[in-house]
Amino acid sequence: MPMDPRTYERGLTCVHCGLCLPACPTYTETGHEADSPRGRIQLMLGLAEGKIEPTETVRKHLDLCLDCRGCETACPSGVIYHELIEETRARLDQSRTLPLQGRLVRWLFFNIFTRPSRLKLALLPARVLQKLGIYSLLRKVGLFGLLPLQLRKMEQMLPSRGPLWPVRLPEVLQPTARASTSTPAIGFFAGCIGSVLYDSVNRKAVDLLLAGGAEVRVPRAQSCCGAIHHHNGQHDPAAEMARRNIDAFFPTGGAGVDWIVTDIAGCGAMLRDYPHLLRDDPAYAQRAVEFASKVRDISEMLLELPLPEPRHAIAMKATYHDACHLAHAQKVTAAPRALLAKIPGLMLAPLPENDMCCGAAGTYNLEQPEMSTRLSRRKLANIATTGAELCITGNVGCAMQIQSQAIAEGRKLKVMHPVELLHAAVFGR
Repeated sequence: MPMDPRTYERGLTCVHCGLCLPACPTYTETGHEADSPRGRIQLMLGLAEGKIEPTETVRKHLDLCLDCRGCETACPSGVIYHELIEETRARLDQSRTLPLQGRLVRWLFFNIFTRPSRLKLALLPARVLQKLGIYSLLRKVGLFGLLPLQLRKMEQMLPSRGPLWPVRLPEVLQPTARASTSTPAIGFFAGCIGSVLYDSVNRKAVDLLLAGGAEVRVPRAQSCCGAIHHHNGQHDPAAEMARRNIDAFFPTGGAGVDWIVTDIAGCGAMLRDYPHLLRDDPAYAQRAVEFASKVRDISEMLLELPLPEPRHAIAMKATYHDACHLAHAQKVTAAPRALLAKIPGLMLAPLPENDMCCGAAGTYNLEQPEMSTRLSRRKLANIATTGAELCITGNVGCAMQIQSQAIAEGRKLKVMHPVELLHAAVFGR
């Protein structure tokens, strides 16, 4: 199973020091060397060299990887691990035959989750049952416990409330406050799952950008960021989505934006990875570099804008969980904390293992529900030690994972995005 020489070189930079081991969620749970970054690199290089066969055991060790990139932060040699695991999975996927349930889940990933209109339609029956008060009753009587494990986990992740049919943001919104200098044009990346399940967070993010004096553009032509396909070995569809997004925010012959902002850590990480994804595309390689240079997390952008002073106190004890694709992939850790420090009355308690994956990892919690649940329980146990009543995190997947596990365990914990708290502190609502 030959590997791209550039990717193969990534694996050769590993010096086997083992500093990645404590940073790897699966290794900390199993203690198995093949479930560590160092061990998986040896498996992947062995596959590339033809020294080992892609047996089911090998596949299981590689599938168990969350691609959280915690190992990249810990690595003193600068190994770009995610390029290795993503290419290997893509090559292994070519010879894989999934069972029926696995094929169904993959079909949902690629054809429903990445299409907001289809996702809204698929969720409509559940939303109607929630509005009627019937859905919670079905949960209490244990009806959903009859579902297969992967579908049961999917049902558990559904937020307990939300609009029946989230309405898309307008394409152009003018600032509500005049900027002291020029008005920046900010392209807002709404996301596919985020725009449906966390539409209110998107709207509050836009409110804050407008209050900071920015013009916000939400191009209709934007698509899924491509992360779901890319992390599941489907690189060609992911590359096509990347091209569509580049064209949407920087149309040929049209006016582009000054910045591209998202409040979803997983999407932001994928958008910043477009130069790697499109490096061999002569028409888009340089455009991808320019696109990625404009991508910012919402917390970074809000720190640069002249926001109104947060005057409404939020008297709560909270803790902050670093989303993997914000902390490890985008290296954004200080900005969210700086924003939260501006909120009067908010007490922020340090979280043990704050940058250890919660087990969400995109679609991982649906493909590996057992390990995902172990990691979410570990995260909740750490949160409990802080005495916080609120957990703050900058990623929709983390929020859904932690909140749903807290509900399943009967814990009184609220999970919110930093944007939600800052919005309440600025606007009082």
